[in-house]
Amino acid sequence: MAPAPAHRGGSGLSLCLASAGVVKTLSIAAFTLVWTHSIEKTGWQEDWRVTAQGLELVQARVKGSGAGMEPPPDARLVDGWFQWQPGRPPMPEVVLGNSGAAGEWRLCTDGKCRTLSEIFGFRIGSNVTAMRACEP
Repeated sequence: MAPAPAHRGGSGLSLCLASAGVVKTLSIAAFTLVWTHSIEKTGWQEDWRVTAQGLELVQARVKGSGAGMEPPPDARLVDGWFQWQPGRPPMPEVVLGNSGAAGEWRLCTDGKCRTLSEIFGFRIGSNVTAMRACEP
């Protein structure tokens, strides 16, 4: 996996994460969201950019297919991962649920990945986590 580099400064925006009534602000402008598909137990990665318009999904990668995770027709197989550019407009908020069936969401920057529980400092469990662009 090649986590997205963390670009600092420039945009004046940060990533805000909210879960269980707690908000964490990360001074990053790009990140990779990583998780394991709960049914197929297959890796999934998404590269995101924090913009003034919201969170922009730049690229998605999946290590296989099946159970609702089929790569689109324009996906390319690169180093064992199907990868593609989704081409959707930035979203004001991205909400992450957690079934508990496949481990935790991980957020990667500067070549390091941390679970949401590590970022928040408490076990996220089944709590929903919302991500959005915010002022630092």
